[in-house]
Amino acid sequence: MNIKELYQCFLLCNGVSTDTRNIHPNSLFFALKGNNFDANEFAEEALDKGAAYVVMDNKKLITDTSKMFWVPDVLSALQQLAKYHRQQLGLPVIALTGSNGKTTTKELIYTVLSKKYNTKATTGNLNNHIGVPLTLLSFDEETDLGIVEIGANHRGEIAQLCEIAQPDFGYITNFGKAHLEGFGGFEGVIKAKSELYDYLEDNHKMVFCNIDDPRQDAKTLTFSRFSFGKNPEADVIIDKYAASPNATVSYKKEIITSNLTGIYNTANIAAALAFGLFFNVGLQDIKEALVHYTPINNRSQWTEKNTSKILLDAYNANPSSMEAAILNFDQLPEKHNLSKVYILGDMFELGSESTQEHQNIINTVSGYTNPTYFIGEEFYKLAGQKSQFISFFKTFDDFKIFLTKNKSLFLQKQILIKGSRGMALERILDFL
Repeated sequence: MNIKELYQCFLLCNGVSTDTRNIHPNSLFFALKGNNFDANEFAEEALDKGAAYVVMDNKKLITDTSKMFWVPDVLSALQQLAKYHRQQLGLPVIALTGSNGKTTTKELIYTVLSKKYNTKATTGNLNNHIGVPLTLLSFDEETDLGIVEIGANHRGEIAQLCEIAQPDFGYITNFGKAHLEGFGGFEGVIKAKSELYDYLEDNHKMVFCNIDDPRQDAKTLTFSRFSFGKNPEADVIIDKYAASPNATVSYKKEIITSNLTGIYNTANIAAALAFGLFFNVGLQDIKEALVHYTPINNRSQWTEKNTSKILLDAYNANPSSMEAAILNFDQLPEKHNLSKVYILGDMFELGSESTQEHQNIINTVSGYTNPTYFIGEEFYKLAGQKSQFISFFKTFDDFKIFLTKNKSLFLQKQILIKGSRGMALERILDFL
């Protein structure tokens, strides 16, 4: 079956499915393979649960040729279908990538643009080789603007996803120390993220740029671009950035105070402001969208437990975001005389630089007189460094035992919880 024929089947369906646990009625099911599964084996189950058709790459398992379609490679077929669908719709597509803040920025831009347009965007963080096609296939003829978040953990991935999404506009939040193992170091991160720039330049598309970031500014000087920042040469000149404690941006004396925390979120807010202004959303609508946006999924969320106020930022972590979170938390004023506590978990995918990057984080808090609790094997390797304010725990269970026996140490405190997704530090809330 070729892509045009597959597309006609897609148009007869109510979207696509890739997981038999979440089959949509009358959907087009793609039998993808994983490291530990082969969805070809569940083709009949998908039909039984309501899928209209199944796309497969194992001929031996096809039992109904009227509903089961063979392709050489299911993942490739999904990607080609998404690209073809995007071309048929022809709507403007915005692509976002970056080491830190891309999901929050995507949500902010989506919230702003939705004030005026029928906007669709990546759900959650479905930003990989499967998630990007699924996002594109969720767009329809009623969609005015599409926003696609693009993630990557190795070189060439963003270039490939750009060829599928074919963005008209692009924004890179920043270059940070994330996925160093896959990218081969920080310079590899810059080259990989810049694949979005390469696509936009080669196809004469537009870049949005934080002109206050020297790397971003230098890389996009010759591009068609729309810039924002405190620099007076920016298209959108920001009067002031602040975060005490909520991230705040001032534009033309209009003060926009968000529900986000951290000075690092002010650039994300300014980016959403810039996108809104470029697409002619009214300033008051932009402000209303940004003021009322509430973060979810353990991303810089303030929560309360017993007598403590907790800044939960446990969705993910890398050296850049970890340091930013610590420094931001340190500068926050103490609320109601609540002293501060830092609970920090391992950072993953750092390769040969892991030990040094974890050491750098320890160095960041080494002068603090508030207690810091490090959790995870990478931090624990460096536990020989003694301090009355720093404690190390090899596993989450080790820390849980300590916490259960010493709950009084975590009462009436301001607590920062930050770590990589694999650490799942949000579990701490169950024991406070």
